[in-house]
Amino acid sequence: MYELIYPVCEAPVLPSAVRFVAVNGAGFMSGKAGRAADKGGKAGEEPDEWLPVVEPTGEVVAQAPREFIHSSGDILHPVVHLHIINRAGEIYLQKRSPYKDVYPGLWDSAAGGHVRYGETTVEALFREAREEISFEDFNPVLLDNYVRAAHGENELVYAYAAVGDFTPMPDGEEVTEGRYWTPAAISRARGTGVLTPDFEFEYEKIHLSLEALL
Repeated sequence: MYELIYPVCEAPVLPSAVRFVAVNGAGFMSGKAGRAADKGGKAGEEPDEWLPVVEPTGEVVAQAPREFIHSSGDILHPVVHLHIINRAGEIYLQKRSPYKDVYPGLWDSAAGGHVRYGETTVEALFREAREEISFEDFNPVLLDNYVRAAHGENELVYAYAAVGDFTPMPDGEEVTEGRYWTPAAISRARGTGVLTPDFEFEYEKIHLSLEALL
């Protein structure tokens, strides 16, 4: 399993992304300038995020706007997923907002999202957990990483776990609610359209490793 490996100098912007920005008039800025501008956005406003473009080994080879990467569909970029398991062996799941573009209203792993350019996977994990479920006092354990093409994206997934009797607090916007599920309840829900396909796929890969942490 590999952590992201950034180049010593700023990674180049994909030439096709430059053309995309010019055609769409999206005012994106790359690198440090873009990240500084993002911090000045209005509360609740989605920043123009720049994401790393990676090899399956985690080597960062370029950067591009999130909107461009999503529109392309085949550009490999890193994401993080957090699984929370309590001492009773129950797994905390979040219910995605009905307004989400992908898998609205379905149950998913506790927290997750894209890694922004310049972040490590752990930094992204803590940011997403804090934003989505007000959760930041935990010790992350990396369970697996793998490449998966799904829902129109090509992702290098980093699956992390946290163990403890935690009480996450969903933000009410991206995440409408959350609760602990027994492994038996998850098994019954699989294939019924209640859980996201991403969670079902990943849970099959990591559930034994997750349970081994207890």
